[in-house]
Amino acid sequence: MNNKLIAAVAALFAAAVAVTGCSSDADVVSENLSKESDQFKINRRVVFFNGITDKYLLSIEGKCSIKDENNQLEVTCKTGDDEYKKHFLGLSDNVSYFVEQLEAAEVSRYHYKVIFKPEVIIPDVDRP
Repeated sequence: MNNKLIAAVAALFAAAVAVTGCSSDADVVSENLSKESDQFKINRRVVFFNGITDKYLLSIEGKCSIKDENNQLEVTCKTGDDEYKKHFLGLSDNVSYFVEQLEAAEVSRYHYKVIFKPEVIIPDVDRP
């Protein structure tokens, strides 16, 4: 299993280097900002609005990660130490959303970021 883990890490590192080599500064910064948001390090405001009436329907603020799944937006927010809330919001032809980053964040344009989660790579064998 050690060899498989080493091979997986090497493959991920090679992929990161390959992506970095052919990316613009803006691509790297954008990717790093997205990763920081997915790690609940950036405050965001997610606003849903009706495109016909121009009225706001809902606003969510906080350290939130978003995932657009076709006609549904999944918003997961960190609300405390090891506390999270997840919201599912339906999208339609007249309901849309925008996401605003509420404050500047420092990320490198020269350094491509890869985040390893050991609990994802190595399964928990004690879990039923």
